[in-house]
Amino acid sequence: MSEIQSNQGTITLYHAPQTRGTGIWVLLEELGIPYDMKVLNFKAGENQQPEFLAINPLGKFPTLVHNGTAVTEQVACYTYLADLFPEKGLAPAFNDPKRGAYLRWMAFQGSSFEPAVIDKVFNRPDVAASQSSYGSFDKMLQTLFDQIAKGPYLLGEELYAVDILWGLSLKWCRTFGLITMNPVVDAYIDRVTSRPTFTRVEEKEQALLLAQS
Repeated sequence: MSEIQSNQGTITLYHAPQTRGTGIWVLLEELGIPYDMKVLNFKAGENQQPEFLAINPLGKFPTLVHNGTAVTEQVACYTYLADLFPEKGLAPAFNDPKRGAYLRWMAFQGSSFEPAVIDKVFNRPDVAASQSSYGSFDKMLQTLFDQIAKGPYLLGEELYAVDILWGLSLKWCRTFGLITMNPVVDAYIDRVTSRPTFTRVEEKEQALLLAQS
């Protein structure tokens, strides 16, 4: 995609296929706004080259650059983009009663869910719940699943950017059998990831992977 100017300035996504940047790509498509994307080859180590490390020293995805400022960490990228275009309706307004819950579930993914899943996958020893950032794995997961069960989306009737985050996170976990699902959660994943934007991005991701192989 050629670099295009939006009314908010140029938004550039640095991306590598099959990374956490995929969800930000989907969000940009859901927002329907102009953006530029620079694709790097993760397997070839392009994310560790000086040019990219000057933008994100961790060499991680997603990485956004907007108006000369780098935005990293996927939760920050989701929150930033959805708030940048409030007219798109993908984030509750600052005075919306749902705003607090929206931020809670955004943060929950990176502060509780992902650390818990990684600990479990690598069979790391349990620690006392009082010393863990997420308490216990089972309680963390049940808390999330209880929220999803309120449906149809995480905060009720409307899809927000936070649903794109969770839809992809849970689909990835389901694909690799990392956590036990249930029919309600399966339906939520399918509801979110069957949207046209997900389908388009998935097709383009496969093309990028083939080009990099």
